[in-house]
Parts: sequence; structure tokens; C-alpha cells
Amino acid sequence: MSKSQVNQVGNIFYAQSGGVTSVINASAAGLIETARKYPDRFPKIYAGKNGIIGALQEELIDVSQESDETISLLKSTPGGAFGSCRYKLKSIETHQQEYERLIEVFKAHNIRYFFYNGGGDSQDTAYKVSQLSEKMGYPIQCVGIPKTIDNDLPITDNCPGFGSVAKYVAVSTREASLDIASMAASSTKVFVFEVMGRHAGWIAAAGGLAQEQEGDGPHLILMPEVAVDEELLYQKVQACVEKNGYCVIVVSEGIKTPSGEFFSAAGGKDAFGHQQLGGVAPALANKIGQKLGYKFHWAVADYLQRSARHISSAVDVEQAYAVGKHAVELALEGLSGVMPTIVRTSNAPYQWELGHVEISQVANVEKTMPLSFITEDGCGITDEARQYLRPLIMGEDYPEYENGLPKIARLKKVLVPQKLAPFKV
Repeated sequence: MSKSQVNQVGNIFYAQSGGVTSVINASAAGLIETARKYPDRFPKIYAGKNGIIGALQEELIDVSQESDETISLLKSTPGGAFGSCRYKLKSIETHQQEYERLIEVFKAHNIRYFFYNGGGDSQDTAYKVSQLSEKMGYPIQCVGIPKTIDNDLPITDNCPGFGSVAKYVAVSTREASLDIASMAASSTKVFVFEVMGRHAGWIAAAGGLAQEQEGDGPHLILMPEVAVDEELLYQKVQACVEKNGYCVIVVSEGIKTPSGEFFSAAGGKDAFGHQQLGGVAPALANKIGQKLGYKFHWAVADYLQRSARHISSAVDVEQAYAVGKHAVELALEGLSGVMPTIVRTSNAPYQWELGHVEISQVANVEKTMPLSFITEDGCGITDEARQYLRPLIMGEDYPEYENGLPKIARLKKVLVPQKLAPFKV
């Protein structure tokens, strides 16, 4: 953590990064609405078109062209309103031209504040940019803003974006369970619901909140933290069907075999270098069907889980806005190289406050499910997990509806005139 010139006057660059959420734009609204209160400190607010790529290619959206009403509507608009990207800055030692380009763009537009809204890989980018002042002699304050549905950033109690996905998955699991239960006597007996989660099972675990009484689905939860023994799984499924008449399974995309291999890998890698995953639900459901002879169905939540703003958690919306606001407040204090955090102060009643941490402590660090949150058989969640998860899905924050559909922010996305030569990413 470093402290820059407290009264530094300059323009803001804000960008969104990585997989988006239903509330990332609420963080953008929190930042923009707060920064607009200090025009003498922040003369201009720019947003990167498609994340950090917007900075490298000098594609800067002039946020001053957006009305207060439009910015307010960001709070109830899912997706990344300014465009996001999966692009990770390389090492400054081996790819200095990228960093020199950033400095050129920042200098050309008097950008002195850099806010990057994303998860672990994105915080790595924020950390690298925070080091520019010392390494390249240009004073810029950098503040990361937490965001990830995976809930895998360390230190912060939870991550904005997760609470809403958790609510979507819990609700969808309950509704699908009722559907399967009603038809199980003569039709489908096994339902497999695939959710996101590469190395951490937080999202799948949230599906367990749907189980409030004995016999409720989900009956099995498969998470990356516990290797899947197929033969044992088949035994559990059969026992569940014989007891309840049906079996509902929530499974993380990143579950692994006892040998440590991903159960279902689609092949290839994404821009962050992660192995592409996909199709664990159909693969698992087909294996269960072939082994046990049950009729089955499966579903993949995919992008629906992270874009379902119509059912976002009110707690999540509030926290997402709060971290965007607090990022500006930290910059006003002169802090750089930090990220706002959510600090839980009480479980019952649920209470929280804001803190901050050095970005270097969260960049590229994944927080997985504690073993105390997973039942001994590895296929469920404990009461301790429920106490942690339940407050995060509380409350509804329904968007305004127009013509039967949620009303969304429609940005003009007016680009600032470019001053520099083109740069190829």
C-alpha cells in the first residue's frame, strides 16, 4: 500500500474486467455517482471500452456524456455496461511496451486515477498498474474493485456478484426440485444442475440453501474441493432415488476425479490461461443413466446465473454499490495499491462494514470452501456454511419494468478523440 499526493487533481479511468455479474454495474454507479461529487478533484471520468484493452487502444468512453438518470439505471442493469475483457497484462520486464503504452494514454488524457473492477486475475492487473508510478515515474493512484461470482477472492468476507448468483442457484434448485418431484413416479428420476466454479465450490454450495427440510433437493452437491468417486456416487444416487423417489444434484463445472483431472474439460485455454471447462452436467447425467437405468434431465446455468438481475440479492446490490463508492473514498484519502473489502461483523443479525487491503494480497490468490463448510461425505453443506451463505441471498431489489421487461441503462458510449497512434493488442 502506498500513499500518493492526497490532493492530486486528475481524470479517472474506470474499467470492467473478466466474467461479468448482475451487479458489476452497480459498482460502476457507486464509483461514478461518488466521483461526480468532486469535479474539482476529478475533472473527467473515463471508462475503458472493453476493459484494459480500452486503455491500450485509447478507446475511452466519456462518462460525462451520460445522464444522471442513465448512471442511476446502471444499478439495475446486468452485464458489463462499458464492455469487459479477458486480457491479462504480461510481466513489465518482458512486455514493457504495454506499460509504456498505458503511460502514454494516461499522460495524453491526464489520467491520474485507475480503478479496475474484477476478480483475482483482474486484481493482478490492478496491482501491476499500481506499480507504474515507481517504475515509470508517472504518479497514478490505483484502486481495485472486487467482483466475481466465484466468491474466491481472499480476505474480503464475500465478493460482489456472488450473493446474486447464490440466490439464483438456490431458487432455481428449489423450483427444479419441485418439478422433478412432481413427475418422478412415472418419468424423470435424476436431475443434474451444472453451475460455475472452477476451483471453488461456493456457487454449488449455495444450491444447498434450497434444502430446508428432510428430503428436499438438492440431495447431492459436488464441489471441486472434494474428488468425485464415480462408483460411490452411483451408490448415493441409487439410495437417494429409492428413498425419495428422485435425486437432484448440483455440480460445479470444476469437479475433479481422484487423480486430480477435471471431470469434464472442453479443451483449450482462455485468455487468462485457464483450461476451458464445460459439459459436466450432460456427461455426468449420461453416466448415471447408463449405470442405473434412470431417466434423467440436466441443465447448465451458464450465463443465466450471472446475468439474472431480476432476482439479484438486495444485500449483493447494496454491497456492490458500496465498494464502488468506497474505492473513490480511498483514492480521496490518497491511497493507492488497495482494494475495498467487505467485513462481516455479525451473522445474526447480519451486519457488515467496509475495509481495505493491499491488492498484492489478493491478486492471483483463490479462496476455496473451508472443509468445515462441507459435510463428511463430501456431498453437502454444513450448518456453518448455511450461516455464512444465507445472509448473502437475503432481500429482493427488483428492477423497474417497462413493456413487461426490466428497464436497463442504455449508454451512449461516446469515445474521447484519440491523440496517439494506433496500438495493436
